[in-house]
Amino acid sequence: MIKLRTRASLFLIEQVVAVIVFAVCAAVCAGVFAESYFKANDAKDISAALAAARNGAETFKYFKNPSDAALALGGHAYSLQDAVVYYDTDWQVCIEQSAEYLMRLTVAEDIANPLLCELSVQRVTGDVIIAFTVNVTHKKAVIKSIPRAEHGCGASEPSAQG
Repeated sequence: MIKLRTRASLFLIEQVVAVIVFAVCAAVCAGVFAESYFKANDAKDISAALAAARNGAETFKYFKNPSDAALALGGHAYSLQDAVVYYDTDWQVCIEQSAEYLMRLTVAEDIANPLLCELSVQRVTGDVIIAFTVNVTHKKAVIKSIPRAEHGCGASEPSAQG
């Protein structure tokens, strides 16, 4: 009788250990899936920000000043040298109150090249994070990435010629 009791308790201990091992594995897998979800959203935002910046750069090249370019994109011109376009979470142009991102076009103070424009795409809710900056002239657009401070990782360094 004592021998049967020992086998039953040993079996119970084995089952408890197996459940604990599977619980730990499930927790690790859930963390990995959550991290991949956030990385996929970050990649989607970087891709959309890059598309918005390229659109802004091409529009600036056509109009040759940030205020006309922002107005053509549906944004707001604060002066001849500074303009902003606001985007919602789906990267559609929106008003400032419902904006998740903004694209700022600013004429650089470069006397040698008066058509140089700095274009940046930023997140406006929470911490302001610059995704990248684009220096635009009327002949070409060069996109330079700036590391994102949100997750401690940097975006790739794409380059566009227009």
